[in-house]
Amino acid sequence: MTDTTARIRELNLYRQYFDLVAAGTKTIEVRVKYPHLTDLAADDTIRFHIKGTDETCDVKVKRVTEYPDFEALLDGEGPANVNPTASREQQLTNIRAIYPPEKEALGALAIEIDRTM
Repeated sequence: MTDTTARIRELNLYRQYFDLVAAGTKTIEVRVKYPHLTDLAADDTIRFHIKGTDETCDVKVKRVTEYPDFEALLDGEGPANVNPTASREQQLTNIRAIYPPEKEALGALAIEIDRTM
């Protein structure tokens, strides 16, 4: 018998992105392909935290898609799904301010999320 229990992953999120997730308007979360995220899969739950607060927001993972870099991710997923309040170029600037080139070189993950849990 195999264990098919979905896991709860805890991740930090900046306030501006947390608010978009909580409102259900941000449907794609962008992360670098860190080793601890390589087994993230559909049906897992992500519990987003705002660092330094007790605020949380749970979402269900619908799918995880790997891209070679952030530009390919935005082209493949559509910038409005990542951040409906910023242009594609603004998003690239913001994402790269969070993740420097050596992190982006690890690969980019587009995590499709569903807030309606």
